[in-house]
Amino acid sequence: MIPTIWHPSEDFTANSSLRQFEQWLQQQHQLQFSDYESMWQWSTAQEGLFWEYIWQYFEVLHDGSYSKVMSEDPMPFTKWFEGTSLSYAEHLFRFKNEDRPALIFKAEGKAPEKISWSALEKQVKALQAFLHERGIGQGDCVAAYLPNIPQAIVAFIAVNAVGATWSCCSPDFGVNTVIDRFAQIEPKLLIAADGYRYNGKPFDRTEEVAQIAGQISSIQETILISYLKPTAENDALPYPSWANLIHSYSHDGSITFQRVPFNHPIWVLYSSGTTGKPKAITHSSGGVLLEHLKYMAFHNDVHEGENFFWFTTTGWMMWNFLQASLLVGATPVLYDGSPGYPTMNALWELAAELPIHHFGTSAPYIMACMKSHIQPGQTYDLSRLRSIGSTGAPLPEDGFKWVYENISEQVWLCSMSGGTDVCTAFVGGCPYKPVYVGHIQCRALGCALQAYDENGQATIDSLGEMVIEKPMPSMPIFFWNDTNHKRYKDSYFDVYPGKWRHGDWIQLYEDGSLVIHGRSDATLNRKGIRIGTAEIYGVLDKIPGIKDSLVLNLEKPNGDDIMPLFIMVKEDSTDLELIRQTINTTLKQECSPRHVPDFIEVVPDIPYTLSGKKMEVPVKKILLGMDIRQSLNRDAVRNPAALDFFMEMAADFRTTHLS
Repeated sequence: MIPTIWHPSEDFTANSSLRQFEQWLQQQHQLQFSDYESMWQWSTAQEGLFWEYIWQYFEVLHDGSYSKVMSEDPMPFTKWFEGTSLSYAEHLFRFKNEDRPALIFKAEGKAPEKISWSALEKQVKALQAFLHERGIGQGDCVAAYLPNIPQAIVAFIAVNAVGATWSCCSPDFGVNTVIDRFAQIEPKLLIAADGYRYNGKPFDRTEEVAQIAGQISSIQETILISYLKPTAENDALPYPSWANLIHSYSHDGSITFQRVPFNHPIWVLYSSGTTGKPKAITHSSGGVLLEHLKYMAFHNDVHEGENFFWFTTTGWMMWNFLQASLLVGATPVLYDGSPGYPTMNALWELAAELPIHHFGTSAPYIMACMKSHIQPGQTYDLSRLRSIGSTGAPLPEDGFKWVYENISEQVWLCSMSGGTDVCTAFVGGCPYKPVYVGHIQCRALGCALQAYDENGQATIDSLGEMVIEKPMPSMPIFFWNDTNHKRYKDSYFDVYPGKWRHGDWIQLYEDGSLVIHGRSDATLNRKGIRIGTAEIYGVLDKIPGIKDSLVLNLEKPNGDDIMPLFIMVKEDSTDLELIRQTINTTLKQECSPRHVPDFIEVVPDIPYTLSGKKMEVPVKKILLGMDIRQSLNRDAVRNPAALDFFMEMAADFRTTHLS
């Protein structure tokens, strides 16, 4: 029997947005459900009707009309609400209310700052006027290299309001990492910050900005935000100042919202780059709008007037998701800096101070709090905290227990999982259901998710591949510059034609709850940020003394993860310590601190398939203790002895590094 750690009260369920939607379905469409699972069954069996009712329930602002909710084209070519046009940004202003702030911003080491709706509008209008003057609009891309600061929200809204497509990287990304992403979409404009602060230290990025702007030929102009330094210190740089631009283009008019076709690109997010350059994942304006309305209201249960926080950088899709709280009338809380500075209590103190009603973070952060032995619920008044969201990695049972023992027995713990691929969650919270230790509560409405066994059949109570059987509006419309959709199809549809294989190991239970057991592919899920092995290999290939390499991310039983790097060294390489230091320093400088491995081991050989692919997934399974001898085709291995080496070292490796 799985222990129940939380159960919703009658009032909690009765006052939920999901209950309001259920009552609307009964009143307007005579639909009744016995429980959440029956509602989920209907939402996935009648997916076209479900999404049409989402459209109606939230009264989506639009032009035009549609004859079909969804086309009959199979994934990934399904078209939604063809004939309609809308604006995501327009919906962000539907709950404008000068009695409460539009945004709340907390920079590391500084007091929280409240940004009014009038201040937000003033900046959006000014930037929009600048974009209009430069001729930037529908069909154009704008790139940003920014921390999680209010100007990033302003810039996205203005870009979206003129109908252009947005894309953003965090300033802790190295130059090559950024260029690999932005160069694909050929942005006309770059909006960048001069640096950021983390863990009490300043990081100047003006040189990186110059390199990015100089090496991407499509960038016609760069706007610099003086975030790290006063504006005067940056005046000598050859870029227009954000502050001067906002002042120069301020006017008394209104924001205008360019409505674009439902399937028009809203933004470009990026995959990890495991198999080469990062995939430029492009989402639709309408698909993201409907999905964010649904998830924020029904699965996060965010209400008008509440404060919604997620600890994220702009390089993670949760930054995009954070803005969706505006869609339901909440106030996004932005934080820039280290979550552990000056102490691990920093974010919990902020939660009590504001207050924060919905606190979102990553599973590794919760585990870090546990290991720090802090007790925020005893230290601070967190009585107004309604929910804690956790994603980025599976949350272990000990993480669930720590929340209820050290935060609050009443808080709703919403473990969720989705990804950059859809900019939402496939599975997550449900205000109708209990929280079981270690379990995610439910599959999201409209998400036809199953666990497939090795024969491609849906399975219950056993480990399987996460598969989405039917289209969702927020699935990518395409990958940028992807001829004949080859990379798109290869990414999700190469195993089960017409069905989306996500790359997670999942165990689904009869009651609809589930457990995710980590990635089934070679993507490195590093502290909630997906990193591609190709990014690391690209750096290592340039370091003298290294012959070959293989990098993995391994989940430990206690919820931690480690990233070992295995290297082959050249025969004349004798100073192994110098090589290790060079690897760590170079990865940190050219990529980010998250790209630095936890430890480096020298191995005699790296295993490859006959087609020349490194065998990352088999090695990962071996080191985690899985027996792959039955499923492994040694004839498909170019150098089987290299794989044998990892098999021989596996037991000692687990004892040393995973126990």
